[in-house]
Parts: sequence; C-alpha cells; structure tokens
Amino acid sequence: MKTFISSISKTEFPISERISGKTVRATILSAIQNENPQFSADSFLSVSELNYYREKYLEAFLTKQIGVLTDSERTVLVSLKEKTTLSDKIDGEDKQIMTIGQKIADNVASFGGSWTFIISFGLFLLIWILLNILWLTTKPFDPYPFILLNLILSSLAAIQAPVIMMSQNRQEEKDRDRAKKDYMINLKSELEIRALHEKMDHMIINQQQEILDIQKVQIDMMKDILKRIEKQ
Repeated sequence: MKTFISSISKTEFPISERISGKTVRATILSAIQNENPQFSADSFLSVSELNYYREKYLEAFLTKQIGVLTDSERTVLVSLKEKTTLSDKIDGEDKQIMTIGQKIADNVASFGGSWTFIISFGLFLLIWILLNILWLTTKPFDPYPFILLNLILSSLAAIQAPVIMMSQNRQEEKDRDRAKKDYMINLKSELEIRALHEKMDHMIINQQQEILDIQKVQIDMMKDILKRIEKQ
C-alpha cells in the first residue's frame, strides 16, 4: 500500500488520505501555518489532520463571535468533535436528580391546574354544605353561614399566591432550559453548515486542481504528438 509522510506530524498515512495544501481554504491554511510555519501550499497533510484544524477553526470562529464560551457552547463543540448527536447530551442533563422543592413545584403545577382538582374541590364544597344543611340539621358541625368553611377558604387563598408563584418560577426554569436546548441545537446546525460549506469548497478546489493537472497532461501529450508529426 502506498503511503506518504505528513508535513505536519511527520507521520506516515495511506496515500488515499493525502491532502495537498493547494486545495485547503485560505482560512484553514492560515490556522495550520500559525502552528506549523513550515507548512506551505506545496505541503501535504492527512484528512484527519485537516478535520482537526477545521474543528479548531470553528472553535476560534465561535469564540470571536461570542467571546467567552459557556458550557452550552462547549457541549456543542464536543458534540461536533466526537460526531455524536446533541440529543444524547441533552437527555443526559434531563436525567439529573431534581430537588424536593422542584418535585413539589412540578406536582403542584400539574395537579392545581387540572380538572381533577377543580372537580374534586367543587365536590368537597358541595358535600360540606349538604352535610350541614340537610343531613346534620339538628347538630351541624359548621352551621350556616359556614364560618369554618370560610376560614378554610381564606387560609387556602392566603397560601394560593405563593403556591402559584412557585409553580410559575418552576415553569420559567423549564422555559429557560428549553430555550437553552433550542439555542444549542441551532448553534450546532449553524456550525455544521459552515463546516459543510468548507468541505464543499475544498472539494471544488480539489476538482479544479485535478482538472488543471489533466489539462497539463493533455497539453504535454499534444506537444509530443506535434513533435512526432514535425519529425515525419
């Protein structure tokens, strides 16, 4: 099997992985030359090395656009480097253990805003009133105008506001987490599109170079044919 020596790592690679510096985009070539000043357009590197510098270019581009990278941006870059889906990492974050307060807030929000709560509370009020008016007419435990029931309702109203605020805060946390995940997915899509453009440009440049080489060979062949004709 034919091999070549990389001008960057001085490591031997299969000839099928050889990439000429002439076909590398100027931005990627500049990033390579920053770390390897001896690398030029006439040098060669492997596909894996080119992918490494593509990833470094994306990271540098993201840092330039955003500034200091947060954990979300770093998670996206790791997903790009490892060529894994971002949903795996997001699902892993979802499986983190919730605190007792978060569990209570979720349960309150799900039960307090359901028809189950409305119907059951309505039945409770109806049974309370019927018990004291119809069934316990001689000795009701809460006769009309239902002072004990009013006390219960007043107490419930007093704690209703903080319970609602707690549920809203928990919902806001979920909304922020959902927005964060959407941002990560959109950011990864944008970076993958940029990488795809870079690869397509590389393929076009490489094809153009191959066409030029073929044309040079054809010209040399035509010159040889003309020389033979002139000799005859």
